[in-house]
Amino acid sequence: MNQPRQWLTGLIMLLAMAFLYGCSDSGDATSGDSASEQEGQSQEEMDRDEELAQQRESDTWRFALEEVEGSVQDAYAQEFKSRIEDRTDGEVTVEVYPYGTLGTSSQLTELLQNGAIEMAFASPGHLADAIPEVGIFTLHFVLSENPKVNSKVLSDPEVYGLFQPLYNDQDLRLLDIIPEGWMVWSGDKALRSPEDFADFKIRTMTSPILVESYKAYGANPTPTPYSEVYSGLQLGQIDGQVNPIFAIEEMSFYEEQDVLTSARHAQFITTLATGNNWFNNLSDERQELIMDVRGNMAPWIAKKQREYNEERLQTILDEGGTEWVELTEEERDVFREASKDVRQIYLEQAGEKGQEILDTILEKVETTEEEMASSDG
Repeated sequence: MNQPRQWLTGLIMLLAMAFLYGCSDSGDATSGDSASEQEGQSQEEMDRDEELAQQRESDTWRFALEEVEGSVQDAYAQEFKSRIEDRTDGEVTVEVYPYGTLGTSSQLTELLQNGAIEMAFASPGHLADAIPEVGIFTLHFVLSENPKVNSKVLSDPEVYGLFQPLYNDQDLRLLDIIPEGWMVWSGDKALRSPEDFADFKIRTMTSPILVESYKAYGANPTPTPYSEVYSGLQLGQIDGQVNPIFAIEEMSFYEEQDVLTSARHAQFITTLATGNNWFNNLSDERQELIMDVRGNMAPWIAKKQREYNEERLQTILDEGGTEWVELTEEERDVFREASKDVRQIYLEQAGEKGQEILDTILEKVETTEEEMASSDG
């Protein structure tokens, strides 16, 4: 019953198309104007399609890590990815690139500055070469022994505001300051005193402050790329290294070391950054989204890094062959005293701004410790 009707409809459409085609081919001025208009609309459509293609490309955000898959940074990036993609209903895709995929830590910062990637972690251990003030996060015995205090201090808007202009000067935008856990020393012996560090070749990042910190203990600091640490330990090119527990386990550094020594001298701090140009060219809505997600990540990553470090330490100890040593308060005091002169080296490099940052963080650590002690009491 429907076939004749469908046939008739199709015939009407063909006739209508033939009629329109004939009109467009007529030589009067009106039809010529119509043809030009159609051509103009076609170009407009092409331009629109190109713009949409560019928008689709910019909605893929590349997020580079300084650590491998399964690390704290990877956990942060994957959670960040999930929240961004969920909040945008999939309009934004976040691609996560583990360490080594796109280059070294310094190269990742350059990629951010050049706009080749959208986000990356930038740790003070290498970033201090360009921004000396962030070297404060490589100083020993500045932050609290209480990780909860440190998380609160590092997420403080005033602290964040002190660093943002410094990142801007490097064509970067600071998004977050993230603690990843206590730094732990590894070696073939316990490192209980500066005497144990005498001529000890310890791998450090390239930060001048880190180098000076270990020179103050009598060590022989040896800057080495992260990817070369395991082979350096294996070949005896370095005697030990310093990293948070999760990194020591995931990179298997403990396989080449007999003792892990915890002095609670510093936490590993990283920062999350974007390129200034990229961020500033985002819509207000996208900028607000990033800052909102970033702001809500602080308590999540604080809990996650504690879980990672506790679980990974247990994994190391369960495998056997590695001794765990925690320094006493008296032993820590010796290192604390030896480290104080390095603050002056930091101030020589970071200047008045460095002094302001150091004073602010020390003050906030003290007041936050007092506040938390009062609330616990």
